[in-house]
Amino acid sequence: MSTYRVAIIGLGRMGSTIDDEGHSPLPYAVAAATRASDRLELVAGCDIDADKRDAFTQRWGIDAVYEDFRQMVEQERPDLVAVCTRAAGTDMRQAPDASYRVDLHAELTVALADMKVPMLYVEKAVACSMRRADEVRDAIMSNGTLFNSGVLRRFDNRYDVVRDAVLTGLIGEPKAVVHYAASSLLHGHIHSIDTVSWLLGDPTITRVRGEFEPPDYVIEGGHIPFDPQATYQLQFDSGVKAWSVPAAYWEFEILGTQGTIRSLNNGGDVGLRLASDDGRGWQNVEAQPLVPASTVVSCLEDLVIAHESKRPSRGHIEVTHHITEACLAVAESHRSGGNWVELPGIDRDLYVFHI
Repeated sequence: MSTYRVAIIGLGRMGSTIDDEGHSPLPYAVAAATRASDRLELVAGCDIDADKRDAFTQRWGIDAVYEDFRQMVEQERPDLVAVCTRAAGTDMRQAPDASYRVDLHAELTVALADMKVPMLYVEKAVACSMRRADEVRDAIMSNGTLFNSGVLRRFDNRYDVVRDAVLTGLIGEPKAVVHYAASSLLHGHIHSIDTVSWLLGDPTITRVRGEFEPPDYVIEGGHIPFDPQATYQLQFDSGVKAWSVPAAYWEFEILGTQGTIRSLNNGGDVGLRLASDDGRGWQNVEAQPLVPASTVVSCLEDLVIAHESKRPSRGHIEVTHHITEACLAVAESHRSGGNWVELPGIDRDLYVFHI
């Protein structure tokens, strides 16, 4: 069984240290997930911060650490590179001015694809504007790069039971989806929209509308200097509609013609109700419990499986690009006063700052 060489760009939280914060299921950091997999070998790391390079070496015993990612790729020839930097290249919570349009995830992804790295993991969101998202898609596709991003509920086995109930017809024909939890746009709703799409089998999103909190915020110059709190509504080509409700704690509910299934407590449990035999309501049904597995290990190993089987990865670039477009369409809708935005009808230069 082949093993694959992994290098990490960005040796902070997601790259190295996030497991210290109590996330679950572990391992969650890319370095730890790589060490937990018998298909992957951690060989190198890159960061512009010398202290982080030193800490990475001490923690993981990796001496091959670099300041320049190009030098790392040329010297180490990794099979898989994980981009774990901050999206806007800074830990500031707001852009310093309207000219600030740094989009580090996109820049690194394009460069790595053009350097012919076979497999990429890129932290979310993969781009701060659709102009850069288009460049990412084009670079990935033209180079034949395998790609997954860090929208990890797509790789969480606890959501598989929900998706299976929908796709096998257990709850009948799906009609509506509700996501619960207040969230920012590119840090949070990139997750929620992706999860809604995944649970439905990734149908095409045809139109989007949404608004920010506060709803009277005015977007100036196609530049949003912070990651705004937002709500949205989606329309799929299957006829299903989805809403976000800014309350409760990260749950997803799919309502069908014969029942409803709900992922509870951020994937911790499942609530299933099916139509009663007398047709007078829905009855609770016990769902099969699942032992949670590491979503990051699953995500990285999915790239390996896709590489070996010559199939698309679970978070392939076409679906990632589409979800990014739907997410940024929420901002476009807010700018238009909450009107529906027909995809792909979004200003490609509309920029949302996020870390």
